[in-house]
Amino acid sequence: MRSLNLDQLQTLVAIADLGTFAAAAVALHLAAPTVSLHISELETRLGTALLERGRRRARPTLAGAVLVERARRLLKDADDAIESVRRVADGREGKVRLGTSSGVVVHLLPRVLRELEARSPGIDVELDILGSGDTMARLNAGTLEIGIVALPQAASAEVSIQAWRSDPMMAFLPPHWKVPKMVTPAWLARQPLIANDSTTQMYRLTAGWFGQAGLAPRARIELNYTEAMKSLVAAGYGAAVLPLERPAEATSPDRMQLRALRPALMRPLGLAHRPIAALDAATRGVLKVLAEFAQR
Repeated sequence: MRSLNLDQLQTLVAIADLGTFAAAAVALHLAAPTVSLHISELETRLGTALLERGRRRARPTLAGAVLVERARRLLKDADDAIESVRRVADGREGKVRLGTSSGVVVHLLPRVLRELEARSPGIDVELDILGSGDTMARLNAGTLEIGIVALPQAASAEVSIQAWRSDPMMAFLPPHWKVPKMVTPAWLARQPLIANDSTTQMYRLTAGWFGQAGLAPRARIELNYTEAMKSLVAAGYGAAVLPLERPAEATSPDRMQLRALRPALMRPLGLAHRPIAALDAATRGVLKVLAEFAQR
């Protein structure tokens, strides 16, 4: 048996609700012969009468009543399916996979996600905590839609990159240390250091800052989690060079001391994603919100 036709089912439901073929034809904007044909084809396909045709009113038979009840559900499911597709196509609903570092997730993304939730609650952002190198690899492999990465990174035919924001790098120092007003590479190189893992862009950025002064200090410990590094600083284990992602931290000397670097150092971040033409509406919506949090 061929599949049931939704248009024919809609005609049957309209006749059951309105009572006549003529009223159903007006409500559905169909010609009267089309309405009759829909019912005739349904009855032929199912091998049973679906309507009792009276002089003034048509009523469903027992078999017709069963089909009308099921048809209502099918038609509602079809309407829901159409609406779901429209919501995804319009960017009101969907899943967007985003990769970035732990520091960005803790300090920057909550504001972005709150704004996105207010505008498009149907968009689900799936976060992966990744270093910039892994994020770029996942973007090139097509398993992420968006990455927030430390710059510079090499763009490719599959992934484009645009500058997003730039945060000042600061010296994060234990609260009990006697420290200068500004921290130089020479002073910091003499202290026990907590550094990012040597595979990260942050490590290369900091090493370059020391390298310009002809220094290459060895870290006491290397970590990839910013908040863990700050906890070790607060415990007096050593000093770290990290981006100032939360301005309030600069006013909390009881936990850590923060000092500006001399020469100054900035940590640039970029938005990486596949070509705009290849992105769905939900991903474009997330990028639009992210762009509003860029530094001008």
